[in-house]
Amino acid sequence: MTARIERPLSPHMQIYRWTLTMALSIVHRATGIALYVGTLLLVWWLVAAASGPAAYANVQAFTGSIIGRLIVFGYTWALMHHMLSGIRHFVWDLGYGFKANEREALTWGAAIGGIALTVLIWIIAYAIGGGR
Repeated sequence: MTARIERPLSPHMQIYRWTLTMALSIVHRATGIALYVGTLLLVWWLVAAASGPAAYANVQAFTGSIIGRLIVFGYTWALMHHMLSGIRHFVWDLGYGFKANEREALTWGAAIGGIALTVLIWIIAYAIGGGR
């Protein structure tokens, strides 16, 4: 019989010190999954718009409810955050932004920018009458 070789374990979540970059990388993946689910709601809205006034009224009743608005708000945030985080990853793919201060700036930019863009979109939507 051969002797068993003890191999070192890979670092795992208890070893790493959590950073904002690490957390937002996980959030980026989660928003990608949320966008798949949210896109089903968008398809529901488009199919209802093509199906006629009764179907469209059902979708509008759902999206006009508190829960519906929270879901649409969350979808908007997921879209904005995923977009900005994707730009952050693209900058890294180009070979830039790897210094600690640059990495932190890009990460904070994606985090704050996603929230700011979401709020701005909703303010504009209500200002032009979309949130009646």
